Amino acid sequence: MFNLIATLLRGKAHAAEQAATDRHAIPLLAQQIREAAQSIQSAQHALAVAIAQNEKERSQHALILSRISDLEERTLAALLKGNDGLARDAADAIAFLEAERTASEQALAQFSGAITKLKATVRLAEGRLKDLQRGERLARATDAAQKVDHAASGVGLATLDDAERTLERLRDRQKQTDTVSAVLKQMEGPSRTAGLIERLAEAGCGAPLRSSADDVLARLRTRLDATV
Repeated sequence: MFNLIATLLRGKAHAAEQAATDRHAIPLLAQQIREAAQSIQSAQHALAVAIAQNEKERSQHALILSRISDLEERTLAALLKGNDGLARDAADAIAFLEAERTASEQALAQFSGAITKLKATVRLAEGRLKDLQRGERLARATDAAQKVDHAASGVGLATLDDAERTLERLRDRQKQTDTVSAVLKQMEGPSRTAGLIERLAEAGCGAPLRSSADDVLARLRTRLDATV
């Protein structure tokens, strides 16, 4: 029973650790990429130092070959002159230089192999780093897009629905206001015309719109005369 509980606790701890890692995955990835970039820079520096040392060793090797060649010519000249003692000293120097030449050649071979391997390692690491950097940019863009999608769903989507309904009511009210304005304009047209006709009639332009007191009296007298 104790083992089962311990196992469950470890499982919960692992799940919590994984959840925390997932929540902070992008910052964690960015830090890992920075550390990888620093390691690659260190490898590039080591490669540059190895290449410089190799070039220095190559120059030293060329100088040794030149000295060996020069001493051999001088040793031959000493032998021709019968100066065996001097020729022997020169031969000792040549032997020493030949040992130096052999060591230099071995160093050059080691440098060459190490540089070739280091170059391949650095190129591979640089390629992987570029892939990781592109992946990080894509992950950040995807995360931002997912946050937008999440904001537009759930409560965010309900807010959008409310906003759309508000806009629809606003449009309806504006449409109603426009309709009322159009009707009022139509009503204003005849009344404005009627007022103008009345003014013209009062000014004696055209037939009067209503009977005057004289007209009423004249009409009534006519009725009286007809009854007499």
